[in-house]
Amino acid sequence: MGGVTGTPSTPWRVHGPQLTPAETKSRSHALFAELHTLAEGSPERRTHRDDLVRLHLPLVEHCARRFLNRGEPFDDLMQVGTIGLIKAVDRFDDERGVEFSTYATPTILGEIKRHFRDKGWAIRVPRRLQELRMSIGKASADLSQELGRSPTAAELAARLGVEVEEVLEGLESANAYATLSLDAGDDAEDSPGSMLDTLGEDDEGLAHVEIRESIKPLIETLPARERRILLLRFFRGMTQSQIAAEIGVSQMHVSRLLSRTLDHLRTEMREVG
Repeated sequence: MGGVTGTPSTPWRVHGPQLTPAETKSRSHALFAELHTLAEGSPERRTHRDDLVRLHLPLVEHCARRFLNRGEPFDDLMQVGTIGLIKAVDRFDDERGVEFSTYATPTILGEIKRHFRDKGWAIRVPRRLQELRMSIGKASADLSQELGRSPTAAELAARLGVEVEEVLEGLESANAYATLSLDAGDDAEDSPGSMLDTLGEDDEGLAHVEIRESIKPLIETLPARERRILLLRFFRGMTQSQIAAEIGVSQMHVSRLLSRTLDHLRTEMREVG
């Protein structure tokens, strides 16, 4: 049996001649038979346990490769999968007549999936929402196939036995799974640069805030008809002809009222200033 090397950045690696499946199965049975005869905590038991872990590392590698290209380094997947393998070794009962690989595979896959669930979120969200999001994804796929369309939140809630608000909360939590760095750029040649370069620009509307707040008390002192004309003209964007039809006067009269009102507001603003 070959040795195993590993560092904090480079986990388990199996070297030396690889055993055939039959040889691995035979060796595994022998090691587990001996392991159960050894005292807990004894050096011999720890050695047998380590030998079993080394023997089944190819199973971890097989499981980890199923999750390639999902945003997590392969070395990290191997480390997490190996934790699942160790748990399986510690819990396995060879007398049940089940092959260890059959028993260990769900445990290894479970550890890897838990890693994605716990570590793959860009923003930490409660475990309840993480699990709910996974349930919603499965229910959505099933219902889409049954209904021939995307299910509504109410239909998802009914399938999962939860409130609609919980479904909406679970769907919203999906936004925490991935984020974009403010330093991320665009590969296009005419790209302005990073996202950060496009943020923090001057808001042209801010320049008018002080003016609007200053003039608001003056507008409130105007007669109701003049206030309505200002509202229709400057806040609803209506033309003088449209305003005339709205309030039942001629366009010329609207023009005179508007001009007089604006002159009045300018005079009042100068006096206030």
